[in-house]
Amino acid sequence: MISVQQVSRVYPIGRTTVRALHEVSLEVPAGAFVLVTGPSGSGKTTLLNLVGCLDQPTSGRIVFDGRDVTSLSERQTTALRRRVGFIFQSFALQPTASAYENVELGLRIAGDTPREHWDGRIRRSLAAVGLERWSHHRPYEMSGGQQQRVAIARALAIRPRLIIADEPTGDLDSKTATHVLALLRAVVDRGETTLLVSSHDPAAAEYATTVFALRDGVLVPGEE
Repeated sequence: MISVQQVSRVYPIGRTTVRALHEVSLEVPAGAFVLVTGPSGSGKTTLLNLVGCLDQPTSGRIVFDGRDVTSLSERQTTALRRRVGFIFQSFALQPTASAYENVELGLRIAGDTPREHWDGRIRRSLAAVGLERWSHHRPYEMSGGQQQRVAIARALAIRPRLIIADEPTGDLDSKTATHVLALLRAVVDRGETTLLVSSHDPAAAEYATTVFALRDGVLVPGEE
């Protein structure tokens, strides 16, 4: 589904440059739970941002469903990005909006689902993460694990081919993190989407179908 081919990303800082990624190559098969591990600063977030079309590589190619996304126009890139479900460590929920409204916002941004289908999509997505009875609660009325489940429901509602989750359990306690990882694996097992996750939590590897390790922007041989 996704092919990352010799991708590098270099950021200029003053008179020097920082190499965030160096000639990274990996494959993300359709229907897989692919985990990228590594310590803070290893390049995990940079890699996910590149795959999700939030940034462009300095060199190399990223192929998504046979299309070289590094050669797309800005308009084409924006359209592709809207069809990717994003889950962030900080949940990225609207604080004054209910769970229902936060999931609805994801549909508004994606922009390709007829409005008459929104209510059904939202309710089914919240039910999939066990939050039917919390649909009218706002983030401050929910636990961290519940907020992350709202973020997962928001990603599911647009029915994406790919979900990208950047440290989705980073702000959660170990028990809640386990529940979130199990939920993500269940989504993949149901055949709903492909999942690309970054995490420094060793427990995440138990739920992944494929694991890659990054160190200092380089894919570590023998740790895939």
